[in-house]
Amino acid sequence: MAEFGDFISALGEFGLYQKLLVLFLSLPLLLNPFQMIGQVFMVVDVPHYCDTSWILAIGPNLTEEEQLNLTLPRDADGAYEQCYMYSPVDWDLGSIMTYGLNATEKCSNGWVYPSAQPPSLLTEFDLVCDRKDLNDISQSIYMVGLLLGAMIFGPLSDRVGRQPIFLISILLQGLFSVGVAFVPHFYVYMAFRCVVGASVSGILITAVLISHCFFAIGQMILAGLSYGIRNWRLLEIAGSAPVFALFFYIWVLPESARWLVTKGRIEEAKKVLQKAASINKRTIPPALLEQVAVMTWGTACCLQRLPSALGFAGSLVYYGLSLNVTSFGLDIYLTQLAFGVVELAARYSCIFLLQWFGRKKTQAVVLLLSGLMCLIIICIPEDQPVATTVLAIIGKFTATASFSTSYVYTAELFPTVIRQTGVGLCSMSARVAGIMAPLIRLLGQYHRAIPMAIFGSAPVVGGLLCFLLPETRGTDLVDDIGVATPQLRWVSGAMNLRKKKSKVLPTCFPVLCKLVPVEPSLLCFTAIKNRQ
Repeated sequence: MAEFGDFISALGEFGLYQKLLVLFLSLPLLLNPFQMIGQVFMVVDVPHYCDTSWILAIGPNLTEEEQLNLTLPRDADGAYEQCYMYSPVDWDLGSIMTYGLNATEKCSNGWVYPSAQPPSLLTEFDLVCDRKDLNDISQSIYMVGLLLGAMIFGPLSDRVGRQPIFLISILLQGLFSVGVAFVPHFYVYMAFRCVVGASVSGILITAVLISHCFFAIGQMILAGLSYGIRNWRLLEIAGSAPVFALFFYIWVLPESARWLVTKGRIEEAKKVLQKAASINKRTIPPALLEQVAVMTWGTACCLQRLPSALGFAGSLVYYGLSLNVTSFGLDIYLTQLAFGVVELAARYSCIFLLQWFGRKKTQAVVLLLSGLMCLIIICIPEDQPVATTVLAIIGKFTATASFSTSYVYTAELFPTVIRQTGVGLCSMSARVAGIMAPLIRLLGQYHRAIPMAIFGSAPVVGGLLCFLLPETRGTDLVDDIGVATPQLRWVSGAMNLRKKKSKVLPTCFPVLCKLVPVEPSLLCFTAIKNRQ
């Protein structure tokens, strides 16, 4: 019986069909950085103080400076307090100016912001003082959506197919992300963002490594978009509405041929294979096509825990650095642009690093480096923003490489019949880290070093644990959980020798991560064959 890899070779291992498929899967990721990180630019801190217009009732001719001087206390540096005001009294203006006010209280009538400031999430929903933590909490709510999406869309992709879940996720993202721009209350905003997070997760679990490069390009676009559009509602629309341009996917995006085979839909799988061969101007021999057979369905009874732990560590430091872009001391838009550039370099370099050095060494080294960068940042004085930003950029590079590597590793550990479920489960651990990252940032109010210490320690531990994992470079994709051992492919001229299959169920399912690792249609795995 022919294996699926033989069909890939017959129809052209990375021809026009596969390239178009990768492009279609990658386009939505241009917008995903906006959903993940865009809020950072909608909550930029601005000067503010309590609304003390009560005093204008008894002193309508007071200048703004006189009003503030009479109604606001000053901090240790002599600046007006941003979260406290003097308690209103029933005195006349002369008595207030003569005796002054002493009793203070928290702002009770809202805040006043610079009049020239465009509407932002911070100014429109008063995300300052006691409400300041809602910013980080809302980011965690978004991450909760990512977690729910991994829990829901991963298994659904295995049950109903890759194509419908991908399309549904794009539709949900478009509807709710644009809807965010019209919400009247911040709690409604958080609810919509949760749904957007779930839809983004549905897209990401079907993504491929090359498409991660598009995610990095999207981060650079985000820097320019947020710099040019300061009104948060307009920015939300500009960053979300383009997803509706992908409606044509309904007609052009194919179902996974591998998935169709696992479901026993052989004739449909043959049509997909024949279409791919036709676009690639190749012909699949009829005798080979007739050997397409149903694969056994199984359950993930022995899913690896270590890859999940590595995904958690990599995700924690990745989001920890990404969401701290406003805290490094330099211009946030330039810093975000630099983050996007190094992320693109990291995503692209992963393609080669994984082939040259293998999965285990690459994952271990980039995790250790990302953790060390965060720990070194703790030792840098606050008045050295350039040094802090440089270290953060290096940490972002290695954290991004770790993030992409974990996706590859996960995809290699599971056979086709449960691959999306496995990717979804491992994605869940990464989403838990994403939920925790904004909340960990809140610990900075107790000591500025605490968040970075946590963001740095987790990947260091994860990098050390990585050495316990097996190396999976140079193995073929496993379709059926009945396949027991990695299938190493050795290419010598026209020879294609394979190791024999054992009958014992392994504890992991190493497979060859080709140029495109996760299974979108499973026709876009390229044939990088490694000598063992």
